[in-house]
Amino acid sequence: MTGHDEPPLIPLSSAGPPPGGDAAGAPGTLTLVATPIGNLGDMAPRGLAVLAAADTVLCEDSRVTGKLLARHGITRTLTPYHEHNETAMTPRVLAALAGGRRVALVSDAGMPLVSDPGYRLVSAAVAAGLRVTAAPGPSAALTALALSGLPPHPFLFLGFLPPKAGPRRARISALRAAEDAGLTATLVLFEAPQRTGATLADLADLLGPRQGVVARELTKMFEEVARDSLPALAARYAEAPPRGEVTIVVAPGTGAAEAGDDEVTALLSRALGAGASVKDAAAEVAAATGRAKRAVYALALDIAKDGG
Repeated sequence: MTGHDEPPLIPLSSAGPPPGGDAAGAPGTLTLVATPIGNLGDMAPRGLAVLAAADTVLCEDSRVTGKLLARHGITRTLTPYHEHNETAMTPRVLAALAGGRRVALVSDAGMPLVSDPGYRLVSAAVAAGLRVTAAPGPSAALTALALSGLPPHPFLFLGFLPPKAGPRRARISALRAAEDAGLTATLVLFEAPQRTGATLADLADLLGPRQGVVARELTKMFEEVARDSLPALAARYAEAPPRGEVTIVVAPGTGAAEAGDDEVTALLSRALGAGASVKDAAAEVAAATGRAKRAVYALALDIAKDGG
């Protein structure tokens, strides 16, 4: 968020002397501070201490962070740091750190850098030999994973998939190829509410009818954790797009590695030989093996052309 109507902010270079105490680490420390993903009561005491002691708090949107600080009676310099200004801001922040400033970095919600700005700054600070630490706390990805009821480890966090259908399907297809090569992991990703139905439909088509979870508004009053098959979830959210922040969790493939091409071919031949249509045979075998419907359908067409 850019916060176009944010008030003027004090430059980093004019911040006052570092406050006493070590709540924000030693002078010249960049501290990544996790903030609530919904319920403001989830703010950790240590994170509050870091924010209260920092010379400057880097934030995506000063209105969001200002609300959090005001709730806890904290007044601090708020400096916007987001995807649109991080190139220009990073050298200024590094100079402030080198000059002994205590700098805290927050995102609007959750742990900084997790699908939020900050990686460039952390990487540059590490390269410059500056101290980087964290005051950990809430994370939508980990909360959704824990609530999903799906295997918690190993898991693969994907952030946001591409918003356009073509690149998104290509990314999912690459994941499926990795699964076929032996990857076994629960998938965790973020999605915009208006794209949730379409993304679930692509996941169902390319990964098969495995189990999935849609977690939205986590820790808030209208928290919802919907558990069902990917096709069922896709139909549900295509009809009524969800509101609020959305995290999707997808079960690891259950049969991709075990069901080899020979087994899939044998199952298709059996189904076609029993009189099933190409479409029905492909759907049946895809459901049984966890293979993507499109790939199984193409194989079924080849078998049918060759006479089964």
